[in-house]
Amino acid sequence: IALSSMTWSHFPVPRVPLLLSRMKDHGKVFLATNSDYNYTDVTALIFPVPWQEAPQSRPWRSHFDLIVVDTRKPLFFAEGTVLRQVNTDTGKLRIGTYTGPLQHCAVYSGGSSDLVCDLLGVKGKDILYIGDHIFGDILKSKKRQGWRTFLVVPELAKELQVWTEKSDFEHRCPLFLPRHLDSGSNERPDISSIKKRIQKVTHEMDMCYGKMGSLFRCGSRQTLFANQLMRYADLYAASFINFLYYPFSYLFRAPPTLVCGQGILGQEMDLGPEKGLRIRQVQGAKGYQWLSSHVLCHFPHLPYP
Repeated sequence: IALSSMTWSHFPVPRVPLLLSRMKDHGKVFLATNSDYNYTDVTALIFPVPWQEAPQSRPWRSHFDLIVVDTRKPLFFAEGTVLRQVNTDTGKLRIGTYTGPLQHCAVYSGGSSDLVCDLLGVKGKDILYIGDHIFGDILKSKKRQGWRTFLVVPELAKELQVWTEKSDFEHRCPLFLPRHLDSGSNERPDISSIKKRIQKVTHEMDMCYGKMGSLFRCGSRQTLFANQLMRYADLYAASFINFLYYPFSYLFRAPPTLVCGQGILGQEMDLGPEKGLRIRQVQGAKGYQWLSSHVLCHFPHLPYP
């Protein structure tokens, strides 16, 4: 399980150490950040999380099997840079390239995603990478390394709030049903009032998101961000803390992707313990393999094959 430093810094809550501990009990956890060690160390200490408060708490570095700073993402997912070890007492880099085995609680600088896989003894498909940058974290790690990806989208909380509060908007949008008309009809109904009503409802919906509008939709179409998210993010949610609400063996089943005509006959499926779940399915030559999940709710899961 890989975390981008800005990902967990978005949510400085007391549950962060608890989640990291549970993750480490089920696998290996590493932190990859573009920041240097001094900044990362200070940032971790100023967050209001009980790294040191409770008796069972421990230094923040002990929650990770591997810590890599100065990664220079997205270069990190390509050729990378020289891997060097960091002196945690001074924050300075040790002389020479590091070529030894993985050391517990050690901090490294630079390197590449290939070196990380070698140090941890895993393959790309075995890694779930959690990040908050659609290009530098999600797109590059998915395209170059085949990592499974989880995108943290803090704005999703607002999106869900608007959709919940304004769910009646789509029912207020009138539809013209051409009853008793076919290709032989010469009648031309006046739909100008319907078009104006649609424009008004669409504008009201857009204004609910604020001046910048929705991050996911522009009118009835998806934004570029939403398209990239659906293509490259296997999971996404407003916070990675939602992992606490699912067992690490949980697997979301995905409904088949339907075309418009099939969607008329489709029924909404309850695929998880929470409502609002949408998941896509990937079909391979040997049938349905691991299912990439798209989560539009507050509680995603941690997928394992």
